Amino acid sequence: MGAPFLSDVPFDETDMLANHMGDMVNHAVAEHGEKPSFSCILPTGHYQTLNFKELGRYSDAVAAYLREELGLRRGDVVAIQSPNALAYPVLAFGVFKAGLTITNVNPLYTPDETNHQLKDSGAKVWFVIDVFGDRIKESTEGTNVERIYKLSVLDFFPPVQKALLGFAMRYVKKIVPAFEGDAAGTMASVIKTGLKHVDAGADLAYYMRNLTLDDVAIYQYTGGTTGRSKGAELTHRNVVGNISQSKKRDDAPEQDENDCMMLLLPLYHVYALAVGALNCMYSGTHVALVPSPRPLSNLKPVFEKFNITILPGINTLYIGLMQEEWFKSNPPKNLRLCFSGAAPLQPATAEAWEEMTGAAIYEGYGLTEGTCVVSSMPFNKPPKRGTCGIPVPGTEVRIVSDVGETLGRNEAGEIWVKGPQIMKGYLNNEQATTDTIVDGWLRTGDVGMIDDEGYLSIVDRIKDMVIVSGFNVYPADVEDVLTNFDKVGEAAVVGVPDDETGERVVAYIVKGDPSLSEEEVHEHCAEHLTNYKRPKTIRFIDELPKSPIGKVLRRELRDDARGAAAE
Repeated sequence: MGAPFLSDVPFDETDMLANHMGDMVNHAVAEHGEKPSFSCILPTGHYQTLNFKELGRYSDAVAAYLREELGLRRGDVVAIQSPNALAYPVLAFGVFKAGLTITNVNPLYTPDETNHQLKDSGAKVWFVIDVFGDRIKESTEGTNVERIYKLSVLDFFPPVQKALLGFAMRYVKKIVPAFEGDAAGTMASVIKTGLKHVDAGADLAYYMRNLTLDDVAIYQYTGGTTGRSKGAELTHRNVVGNISQSKKRDDAPEQDENDCMMLLLPLYHVYALAVGALNCMYSGTHVALVPSPRPLSNLKPVFEKFNITILPGINTLYIGLMQEEWFKSNPPKNLRLCFSGAAPLQPATAEAWEEMTGAAIYEGYGLTEGTCVVSSMPFNKPPKRGTCGIPVPGTEVRIVSDVGETLGRNEAGEIWVKGPQIMKGYLNNEQATTDTIVDGWLRTGDVGMIDDEGYLSIVDRIKDMVIVSGFNVYPADVEDVLTNFDKVGEAAVVGVPDDETGERVVAYIVKGDPSLSEEEVHEHCAEHLTNYKRPKTIRFIDELPKSPIGKVLRRELRDDARGAAAE
């Protein structure tokens, strides 16, 4: 029997870089001042930049508005549903400074999915991107949302430029619908009113007084095997701790004053939030936010306008870029740090990328319940392909057998993790918390092993989970939607490999109504599921394969789907 593997680098309370996230934001603003913090760049090449001083003042305004104007108090929840735009970091950091809790909502969600998260989180205030404006009523029905504020990717752009670009988006491209109902305000009105409170002497320090590392900072929602997404309760200890762990590493890469990260991974996803926005905020790295990364030709002006040196991505992004003619003909010259997470990095992808750009890709492993980073590749040696690095400082990893025994090196079992980054639990779901956290150990549901050099590798994932472009899709989530369609009798969902998205969703359906067509199924899914969760292939069968106790035998379906895909 083996023993838990502990990171070689110790970590304790004294290594925490701040007392809470508001403290960390204030430190970064004071440290980096006039340096550029975040830019937002559009496919047209138009962009706007905020420096750290501006980021600090505007986030102060948000904090004062939420506490003074709206009267929110400790424990209240603010929902942010936005793509990568300047409004996001200003809002998020303002919520932290106000001593409140954030919940990040995917802007691609359907009203059903948004409604569930708003209800479950208990959000009182909802900042929502204007392109979602025609789905407000359905999304808020039965929720605790008291006020809704309209956001735009053009927030903080100069007035004339904002007016011209906004006209084109609304009336020429027609991508911004009329806003359903009356918004309580906009980002501009919040900043204007909030600054009045700040300049009048609002006690910003009071909002964070007595805030502790054990208070909840973020309700980060993740897929659930019950068909309903669950809110991981990430405390200030988790978030500050995970940032602090990355800075404690003895192999951490050197900082460069001229570094600029391109962030096209969405900020509502924990990978982009932790590795991108929060780590870069603390270190003073300039981040170029990309609100519209598709098609990938939208990224061309980002490389033209900014000296991109850091790029977090996933396997499919790197493959996609290498297939773009504009990228192949003129690959970036100054990339020095590329990261991969959220989905396995194929060695062939890493090798081709390094050959084309000269930059190695450093793979890591993490999950929402672990505030993102559990292990990552050392930066002082070439990446060890086929693995996802070593545990970050202060992290323990156990490899556990089916009967609960801790296994030794090179033995595959379920990955259990313990460390300061492990979530408090699942919001409003005691049973799921009990099932997932055992004596402080997070049961990841992923199967892996640790080799003789201490590197962690992922052998398999949760059996039923499908990863589409880095996003987790749980079959029960999709099956719940399918079986709510009255023409569907039974349904089961599996994943198959896909060259573009890593995996795609395949649905096996037993008809409840003989007239049911593939087109009807696709239309139903489009109404109730965000794009990456929707089945791309529909297979009608007479009967689902089941075990003697009635459990659907997904492995048989998976084998069938993969066989058909290979034909």
